[in-house]
Amino acid sequence: MTLDFAPAQANLPAMRTKILSALLLGTFVATASAQVYPVTGKWGQTTSQDAGAIDCTDRRVIEFNGDQRTDSNGGVPAYRNKSVVSAGPSNYRVVDEFSNGQVSAGQSQYTLRQVDSDHLEMNTDNGTLNLQRCK
Repeated sequence: MTLDFAPAQANLPAMRTKILSALLLGTFVATASAQVYPVTGKWGQTTSQDAGAIDCTDRRVIEFNGDQRTDSNGGVPAYRNKSVVSAGPSNYRVVDEFSNGQVSAGQSQYTLRQVDSDHLEMNTDNGTLNLQRCK
């Protein structure tokens, strides 16, 4: 069996356009399917209910940035978001993935509640962590 291609009939510019369009569309789909956190920025642990951002010097700080979360306290410095599911107004069920020297592809599950624009509650198996936006 032989394949008969007619090089004179090949439309290279049209083929190039179609291939590049397909690659670009694939990039948009991959980007759109990435899970991101419902909040952004740095948040410091606090018991304060005062309005406004706080000075986070010498506090435990959790930063949400796209699909990445970092924590200044604990054995896992960085997490990658796996899923966020809305559980009502300003309430979210979150699953993160992490790896460290002892665990590979571990998971952390918690609920995140945005109390107001300056306060979050992070409910984990170890209890509730109250956070306030950092300056």
